[in-house]
Order: sequence, then structure tokens, then C-alpha cells
Amino acid sequence: MLLSILMDMSLAIMGAGIGSGLVAIGAGLGIGRIGGSAMEAMARQPEAAGRVQTAMLVIAALIEVIALFGVVVCFLISLKG
Repeated sequence: MLLSILMDMSLAIMGAGIGSGLVAIGAGLGIGRIGGSAMEAMARQPEAAGRVQTAMLVIAALIEVIALFGVVVCFLISLKG
């Protein structure tokens, strides 16, 4: 009985750790891709640099919010276990 409870807790903590790591990797890849694409767009059309930069910052902020939500969910899962 006690062993199964400890096993469930350890699996929840391990799953939460893996999940938060995947969230961080996904957010890093997303922001890197946005930054690269924005730099390429600004290099091709320098006159639209202001609009591209504004859109890039808004999308990067949305990605960060989604990543933060994912980490909070993983934290709650680890506490629930």
C-alpha cells in the first residue's frame, strides 16, 4: 500500500519535471524561430521594421504566457502527487 502511494507520487513528480522541461524547450524554440523570422523580414523590408518588431514582441509575449501556464500546470501536478 505504502509502496504504491510512494510510486504514484514519484511518477507524478517525474512527469511534472519532464513536462516542464518540454514546455521550456518548446518556448525556447518558438521564440528563437520568431526572432529569426523577424530579423529576416526586417532585412528584406527595412521600411516595415517597426510593424514587424511590434508583432514579434506581441507573439513572443503570448508564447511566454503559454509557457508559464504549462510550468504552473506541471507544478500543480507535482504537488497533487
